[in-house]
Amino acid sequence: MKLFFAPGACSLSPHIALREAGLDFELVQVDLRTKKTKTGEDFTTINPKGMVPTLQLDNGDTLTEGPAIVQYIGDQNLDSRIVPKPGTMERYHLMELLNFITSEMHKGYSPLFNSAVPEEYKVMARAALSKRYDHVDGILAGYPFLMGEHFTVADGYLFTVTNWARIVKFDLTPWKNVATFMDRIRARPHVQEALKAEGILK
Repeated sequence: MKLFFAPGACSLSPHIALREAGLDFELVQVDLRTKKTKTGEDFTTINPKGMVPTLQLDNGDTLTEGPAIVQYIGDQNLDSRIVPKPGTMERYHLMELLNFITSEMHKGYSPLFNSAVPEEYKVMARAALSKRYDHVDGILAGYPFLMGEHFTVADGYLFTVTNWARIVKFDLTPWKNVATFMDRIRARPHVQEALKAEGILK
């Protein structure tokens, strides 16, 4: 498999999942401005949307959109327990979490990265994100991970988007459980490997 990624982007989530699942894969870096891979290939011929993450399977099929990709990855090694078994209520709760993170948190950071967005709108975006972190902090008050005692792909995704807070200067100090969670996930060996491979961690 090939994972098309940009360092520190949302593609870090499936990158972590691939390592946690113990799967063989190749990393292909993409310049999101030029839409070219590091080897000069036109990325839009692989994913016409021109966005990462994109997972190219061994059979030539291609998957896009992070929540779909991480569930596929987890299903390739259910023994890794990074996704619950299909058809279980736990699996639907995982989907619930992934959808919450992608729609309410991932996209919530987007205005903070855009220099063209007026500051008054960014104030509203930070307020909305704060409410989302209130919710997540509450979940993490009783458990080390979003789904309880075991790491899942939802944790990798939350870690990925929350890692952007320092870049956009979004203060996470009000959410102590989130801060502890971030330290816990960052310390995982496979997460360390992913961060180093993307050049985020020296």
